[in-house]
Amino acid sequence: MMTEVESAHETHGSFVSKPTGHPLPPPDHGTPVIALFNSFRQPQNLQPIPAIPPKLGKWDQSAPAQVHTNVFTEVLRKDQQDATKILETPSKDVANNVPNSALTNTNLVPYVILHLAALSGDWDIARNFLQSKPQAVRAKITKGSETALHIAAGAKRTTFVEELVKWMTSNDLELKNDVGNTALHFAAVSGIKRIAEVMVDKNPTLPQIRGIKELTPLHMATLLGHREIVWYLYDKTILMDRDHMGLLVSAITADLYDVALDIIQKNPQIAFAREENGETPLHVMARKPLACYSGSQLGFWQRCKGSLLPHTKAPYGKKLMYMQATQLVKQLWEKILTLNSDSAISDLIRTPSSLLFTAAELGNIDFLIILLRSYPGLIWHVDEQNRSIFHTAVIHRQEKVFNLIYELGGLKELIVSYKDNDNNNMLHLAAKLAPVIRLNDDTGAALKLRRELLWFKEVEKIVQPLYKEMRNSVGKTPQILFTEEHKELLREGEVWMKGTASSCMVVQRSLRLAFIVFAISDAVSLISSAASILSFLSVLTSRYAEGDFLHSLPNRLIVGLATLFISITAMMITFVATVFIVLGSEFHGIKVPIALVAGVPVGFYALLQFPLLADMINHAYISRVSFRPCNHLLH
Repeated sequence: MMTEVESAHETHGSFVSKPTGHPLPPPDHGTPVIALFNSFRQPQNLQPIPAIPPKLGKWDQSAPAQVHTNVFTEVLRKDQQDATKILETPSKDVANNVPNSALTNTNLVPYVILHLAALSGDWDIARNFLQSKPQAVRAKITKGSETALHIAAGAKRTTFVEELVKWMTSNDLELKNDVGNTALHFAAVSGIKRIAEVMVDKNPTLPQIRGIKELTPLHMATLLGHREIVWYLYDKTILMDRDHMGLLVSAITADLYDVALDIIQKNPQIAFAREENGETPLHVMARKPLACYSGSQLGFWQRCKGSLLPHTKAPYGKKLMYMQATQLVKQLWEKILTLNSDSAISDLIRTPSSLLFTAAELGNIDFLIILLRSYPGLIWHVDEQNRSIFHTAVIHRQEKVFNLIYELGGLKELIVSYKDNDNNNMLHLAAKLAPVIRLNDDTGAALKLRRELLWFKEVEKIVQPLYKEMRNSVGKTPQILFTEEHKELLREGEVWMKGTASSCMVVQRSLRLAFIVFAISDAVSLISSAASILSFLSVLTSRYAEGDFLHSLPNRLIVGLATLFISITAMMITFVATVFIVLGSEFHGIKVPIALVAGVPVGFYALLQFPLLADMINHAYISRVSFRPCNHLLH
């Protein structure tokens, strides 16, 4: 359904007509436009609108002009600027794209004041204008045939809309622009509930009027995720059968799961319906990783904040969204299971593409668990390449999905024995380079390579010994394939390791110099500094074999970085002590500031390097438990 939005946007610029060139009337007196606009602030100044100043007497009507909306918006911003100067500078875009005939219509000139007032929300000016021209409330004042109500609703001018509607009849509210959108469509796009309430109270039939692409205001608001106005219009709109599927998919896409739940509860048969592209609502949910709402994908500091500040609200109500999303998946799946036919269920979830493998590719573990708990036979499903969801998880490096294989017991060996159409076993798939989006999860080429090695070694543990030397259709074993696929990453990892070690050694030389300058011999700093240098030297002199990136090199770099931090901390403490010793009992007012300021650069460097150390420790030790059973299916 998003194609409808994109098409609507392309056709009509976010459901608002594209501004076009403003025509110029015949030259007359020299009253600036801004003065004309301001004149409507005083009721006693009501008079016919004077023409544009005689400066424009040489204006060639065949030449393109600046888009009128942009022109007068600029006039409002620059209150003292003469409008003639602006109008004498045509826009290049308009000059290239707008036909001359579109720039010579003088019908819109009398409504410039009303247009500006609607954009800025200045009701005083609009009221004075309407008192002299009452018919202007229903006049189409833009090239796209929008009325003042369209403009004010799109500009989110609530008070202006409330007052303007009082001047209009109920039929006036049904006026459409060139693409068929009413002012309520504009209100739906703006997301302001109060504006919609004012219009619907005046004309209750407005929610039924369809606009561009036959979309109702409710559908437009849903596509843009405006929850408050969606719920308001949902109760006011009478939907046809053909509307429910599109509205449900739009609600899911916009994360409005509460709305989606209500739709599926009132229309249970929609669980079997398909979009124009052949997808069911469950296919759409397979592409929405539920873990992103549960908090399990929050960063380290976000989880710490949640632990330390338990009363802190979850961002955007993620916990509630997670509960609603999982409930929606359960309800859709329960209704599909009522088919009571394995072939019917299989056909529904396989076409147009298998939602199981879509979920496995995206790491949508919660979605898969809901399906597998009530229908365990799904683990035997394979795609067109004869790969199971676990093979797909290996290809796309989704460890949470892969970990489900440990809960299969003896069935694990059967799944692992599958070979795809190219005679690749699971270890071959682990030997291939991970997708770029997964490689980018790690910092530095060395850590990327280590992650790849970790996957290869983990899959190697569960495959049959024979599979380790098995050749695929092009005659390559898993190890040969791994070496070929990761050749470039290996080279980049070597460069990254050496660069990191070299830069850290420069810091160590600075620390040694600092010890000499301050003439302090600190055992902890000296020993840790020496240990750090030796660790980095061992990194520089390593042979850089593939296996070294799994344990040896990461451990050496961890030791080097850890001792470097210890050395820096000890040096800071030593320097502070030196300041107090050298200054003695004198200069009490400057000792503490000097010590603090001098320690800032070193402390800042340590703070910047700490994320690298934490990442290395996570890879070397914490990531070892990434592959383990989680008992999702059995409990």
